[in-house]
Amino acid sequence: MSTHTWIDDPATLDAQIAGWGPIGSIALDTEFVRERTFWPQLALVQLAAADTRAVLLVDPTVDGMCAALRPLLADPSILKLMHSASEDVQALKHACGIAPEPLFDTQIAANLSGAGAGIGYQRLVDNLLGIALPKDQTRSDWLRRPLSCEQLDYAADDVAHLHAIHAILRQRLHAAGREAWAREDCARLVATMGNEAPDALPHLGMRNAQFLDPPAQARLCRLLRWRDGQARVTDRPKGWILDNELAMTLARKPPETLHAFHALLDASPKAPRKSRGELWGVLHAPPSDAERDIPLAFAPDAAAKQRLRTLQDAVAAQAGLLGLDPGTLASRRVLEALLGAQSIDAVLTGWRGDILRPILGPLLAARAPA
Repeated sequence: MSTHTWIDDPATLDAQIAGWGPIGSIALDTEFVRERTFWPQLALVQLAAADTRAVLLVDPTVDGMCAALRPLLADPSILKLMHSASEDVQALKHACGIAPEPLFDTQIAANLSGAGAGIGYQRLVDNLLGIALPKDQTRSDWLRRPLSCEQLDYAADDVAHLHAIHAILRQRLHAAGREAWAREDCARLVATMGNEAPDALPHLGMRNAQFLDPPAQARLCRLLRWRDGQARVTDRPKGWILDNELAMTLARKPPETLHAFHALLDASPKAPRKSRGELWGVLHAPPSDAERDIPLAFAPDAAAKQRLRTLQDAVAAQAGLLGLDPGTLASRRVLEALLGAQSIDAVLTGWRGDILRPILGPLLAARAPA
C-alpha cells in the first residue's frame, strides 16, 4: 500500500512540486466521472515523483487547482508516465486547458514490447513487478467528498508503480529498437485526445453505416454532427441526445410527415423530447455540396472482401514476425480505408507506413480478383 498526501489547496500543491526540485519524469493518473455528461468531470489527479515515496492526491474540484496543475502538465522537460491515458488526457485537457506532454503510456509501451494489446494496469504490475493490486474501487463515485480510505489507497496505487514499470519497458523498447515507435504513438495519442474538435465524419465510426445508400449516409452524418453539437452545448452524453439505432432509422428512411415523425419518436423510449422541431429540420434540410462529397462507409462486395482478407493475412503474417497484435499494425478500419484511398501514404504514416508500405503496396496495386 502506498503512502499518500491529500492536497486541497493550490498553494500547498505549488510547495510540494517545488520541493521535488528538478525531476525528469512524473507518474500521473486521474479519476473522472462521465456517466451523465459529455465532458469527463475531473475528480482526482494522482502525482508521484520518482524519488519520493508519497503520492500526491490532488483535488481538482477546488478553485485554482487546475491552474496550479497546468505548469506541470505543460513542462516539456518532464516526461509524464501514464497507463492507458486516452480518457485521462481528454479529462485533463478539458479541465486544465492543456494536455500532458511529453507522454509515456505504459500500455502502448507494453504492447510494442510484445506484452499484448490492451493490457490493464493491474495485470501489468503483477506481470512485471509481482505485485497484486486490488480492483474493488474501479467504479467508485470519485466526486464524493470525503473519499474513503479504500478509494484513496486505490488511487495512490495507480501511480505508485509507474516509475518501476517505465524503467523495465524503456529497457525492453531499447533492446527491440522500438523507442521511436513508442514516442510516435504516445505523441499521436496526445494530439488526438487533446483535440476537442468534433469528428467531421462521425458516420464512418458506425459499422452499420455501410449498409446505407449515399444519400442516407449523408443524412446520418448530418444527424450525428447535430447530436455531437447538442451534446457539447448541454454537456450530456451523445446517446441521451439521439441514440445510434434511432439515428440509423431516421437516416435510412426519414418520415415524410411531421405526424409520422412524432409517431416514430414516440415509439422509441430514448427519443429526444425537447429538441424535436430542430431534429426535424436537420433531418429534412437539403443536402449541401459538401455532404454529397463526403467519404462513404466501406460497403464491400465479394471482390473487395477478398482483397480485405488478403491485406489482413499479410498484416497478420508481419505482426507475427514482430511479435505484435495484428491490430497494432493496422486495424480493419485502416485496411478498409486503404482499399478506397488514392494513395497508401494518405492512410499509413510513421513507423507503420515504413513497415507495411512495401508489403501492402503491391497487393493494393494488383487488380481486384474477378
